[in-house]
Amino acid sequence: MKLNQIKEITLSLLDTFKDAGKVALELREKGLKREIKYDNTPVTNGDIEVNNLLTKKISSLTPQIPIVSEEASINKKNKNLNNFWLIDPIDGTSEYVNNKEEFTINAALIINKKPALGVINAPDKKRLFYSYGPSNSFEIINNQEINLINQKKKNIDSITAVSYSNELKPEILKLHKKFKVNKYQKMKSSLKFCVIATGEFDLYIAEPRAYEWDIAAGHAILEHAGGTLTDFNGNEILYGKTEFKNPSLILKGKYIK
Repeated sequence: MKLNQIKEITLSLLDTFKDAGKVALELREKGLKREIKYDNTPVTNGDIEVNNLLTKKISSLTPQIPIVSEEASINKKNKNLNNFWLIDPIDGTSEYVNNKEEFTINAALIINKKPALGVINAPDKKRLFYSYGPSNSFEIINNQEINLINQKKKNIDSITAVSYSNELKPEILKLHKKFKVNKYQKMKSSLKFCVIATGEFDLYIAEPRAYEWDIAAGHAILEHAGGTLTDFNGNEILYGKTEFKNPSLILKGKYIK
């Protein structure tokens, strides 16, 4: 698929992501209907409604490309996926349920097992990010498209990290020391990828956890903004793995070597 095609698909998704964000917030305001899934994680009617909006639009844009969503069983047993969509309708469901701001709406197009485009909306923070190729990673600010490849590091005198938890495991602490991290801040959802792509933070490190739909859109946005994502051994992250499980992760902003 050519760059102009990927760009056209990405831009065609933005209004749907904005609408999905409004729906998510409106449903939460009315009072969410919550259930516990088989894996003991929460799901709400907001997750389902957002999933329906995204899959309908994506199916109309690329009817020949299969969709893998956290909130649907279709295609999850397919072991031969090279080109496919990964959707996480609400990443950070606990934040969403508990009226916190960090939840995100996510979709990524995977081509040859690599993320070719990513869209992330953080509606409660009024932040929308998207990317469709190297040096083409953006945030909409005051209705203006800001290219993240031009964004400068915000904390020029220190290395700051985001973390999944306030309690860091020894292996992560060791890597923080290696990269000379001065301080870290707990942050949920794929917003972690976005704030590293913008230069607000520099680093995120995680042991194996979560699933491909949690990271694919953020991976595209970060990488297309000049950052990198590897496992602890420096290996490239590819998609369509067994059960869509993630390996260890190191996210680095473009100024971190």
